[in-house]
Amino acid sequence: MIDPIQKKSLFDFPHPLGIIAGRGVYPILVAEAAKKAGVEKIYSVCFVSETDQKMESLSTTVEWIRVGQLSKMLQFFKKNEVKRAIMAGGVAPSHLFELRPDLKTLLLLAKLKERNAHSLFGAIAEELEKIGVLLLKATTFLEDQLVPSGHFGGPQIKKRFWGDVEFGFRIAKEIARLDIGQSVVVKNGTVLSVEAFEGTDETMKRGGELGKGGAMLVKVSKPDQDFRFDVPVIGLKTIDAALRYGIGVIVCESEKTLVLEKGKVIEMADQSKISLVGFP
Repeated sequence: MIDPIQKKSLFDFPHPLGIIAGRGVYPILVAEAAKKAGVEKIYSVCFVSETDQKMESLSTTVEWIRVGQLSKMLQFFKKNEVKRAIMAGGVAPSHLFELRPDLKTLLLLAKLKERNAHSLFGAIAEELEKIGVLLLKATTFLEDQLVPSGHFGGPQIKKRFWGDVEFGFRIAKEIARLDIGQSVVVKNGTVLSVEAFEGTDETMKRGGELGKGGAMLVKVSKPDQDFRFDVPVIGLKTIDAALRYGIGVIVCESEKTLVLEKGKVIEMADQSKISLVGFP
C-alpha cells in the first residue's frame, strides 16, 4: 500500500488531481476547494445519470462512465498521469443493483467474500494503487467543513436532552460496529428508528413520525471507517428532512462528519430552530 502523504505536500508539484464524482453537491465542493488550493488540472470520472453536469466546467477533462466500468476509469487516470484521486459523492443504491460490470469489475467482485461498501471500495482503491494512483481521504480540501465539538448551529439544547445525546451516540456506535447503519433517531431514552440500507432520510422519516415531534437524530462513524471513500455527511437536505419529520436536534460525531455547504446548513438550522451538536 502507498504510504499516505501529508496534505501540505500533496500539490507542491505539478501532478493533476483525479475526482471520482458521484451524485450531489459533494464532488462540486471538492473541485471548487481544490481549485482554490491551487490545483490546476482536475480529471473527473463521472457517472451517467448520477453526477451533476457542473463537473464539466470544473474539470480539465471528464470521462463519463456507467457504474461498473472500472477498466474505463483506470485507463482514463493512467492516460492523464493522475497520481492522486478523491472519491466524492455516492451512487444511488438502486443503481448498484443495476450494475453492468466489465471484465475487470467481474474479476474484482469474484475475489470478494463480502460485497458491501467497505470491501467493494477498498478493492477499487487497491486497483487504483496498482496503477500508481493514491486515493486520498474524501475530506481532503474540505477540512474546514468538518463538524466541530459542541453546539454549532440552531438553538442551544436543554440540559435534559444530553441524556438522549449520550444514549443515542452509544446505540449508533453499536449499530455502526455491526455494519448495519450509522444513524439512529431517539427520544426520551427510546430508539425510534435505526438506519439500514434505506439511508438517513428514511430513518428520520420513520423515527420522526413515531416521535411526533422533538426527536433527535444521532449520526456517527464506524469503528473501522475508511475515510477515503466512506464519510458520514449531512447537508441542506438533512435539515430539510429534519424540519419535515419533526427532528429537533441533529447530533454528529465531531471531526468525523462532513457538513456540505456548512455556512448554508447553519443558517438554515438557525432559521428552522433545529439544534446542531458535535459530540466527540
